[in-house]
Amino acid sequence: DSSWTVYIVECRDGSLYTGITNDITRRLKQHNDGSGARYTRSRRPVQLRYQEPCESRSAALIRECGLRLMSRKEKEALIVSGPRSRAKKN
Repeated sequence: DSSWTVYIVECRDGSLYTGITNDITRRLKQHNDGSGARYTRSRRPVQLRYQEPCESRSAALIRECGLRLMSRKEKEALIVSGPRSRAKKN
């Protein structure tokens, strides 16, 4: 397994989308050019708000599931307190 990342992006409408990838730069480009997830296609541009490295794809999928079960408030607290990306809005 190559290195995997679970991430949260904020969409133009303020909604949060959670996903996993093994190449965060490529995945953000996909979200912003419309070839990413169906959910983000009509909510572009997206901005990376949170990313967390995982030891394997399996670990990333499990963590993604946990993040998706969190409330909006819990996700916002994680974004504020957790490791944040320095990525610029595309």
